[in-house]
Amino acid sequence: MAAAAIEVSKPLKPKASAVWLIDNSTLSFEQIAEYTGLHVVEIQALADEEVGRGIIGESPVQCGELSAEEIARCEKDQSAILQIIKREGPALKSRAKGPRYTPVARRNDKPDAIAYLLKHHSEISDAQVCKLVGTTKPTIQAIRDRTHPNSSNINPRNPTEIGLCTYAELDKAVRKGLKAKGIDPDAKAAEDAAKREAANAAEEAANAEAKANDLSSFDFSNFLKTSSSN
Repeated sequence: MAAAAIEVSKPLKPKASAVWLIDNSTLSFEQIAEYTGLHVVEIQALADEEVGRGIIGESPVQCGELSAEEIARCEKDQSAILQIIKREGPALKSRAKGPRYTPVARRNDKPDAIAYLLKHHSEISDAQVCKLVGTTKPTIQAIRDRTHPNSSNINPRNPTEIGLCTYAELDKAVRKGLKAKGIDPDAKAAEDAAKREAANAAEEAANAEAKANDLSSFDFSNFLKTSSSN
């Protein structure tokens, strides 16, 4: 398979850089997505810790890929695009497009990925699932009706997290599936975001109430006696 040279214009560790920029800057998700080459929906998911919980942020400044001044410039102008510091060295090589290849080590992960898509993204057609994870319709049906030989050990996992497809590919399939059902993908995304915010607010309120209850039930009498004796 022929290889093509590509320009080194993106960070070497895009997700680690994205996590660091989310936590340590006021850059917009669109700016971070443009810089890292990730999908903006994936940046949102990283910020909400829906994906990538084990990823440790890595400073692109310390890696020599961005300057602090460049980050500050783009923080002041949300329409500005981060300019990566060009690295010395030969251009990277990428394989020409061809049939999706799944490494042997990842092939056993396919049932988990299929189960995840069936559970969380019923709007995606079987044909799209086949494209996303490189599987077949009989396998999808076997997992759906639990006749798969390994059904008892299948653990639904996001295919983007285990490297079977990219977040952009998954998002494209989701949007296509929603449109096929007559649902506006942008409206659905806004609705889901509102639900997440409401759930987070409810969780914070419950935690605050629990702390308040703990304080109200605390017996201060012994504490006061100890303080007065000193």
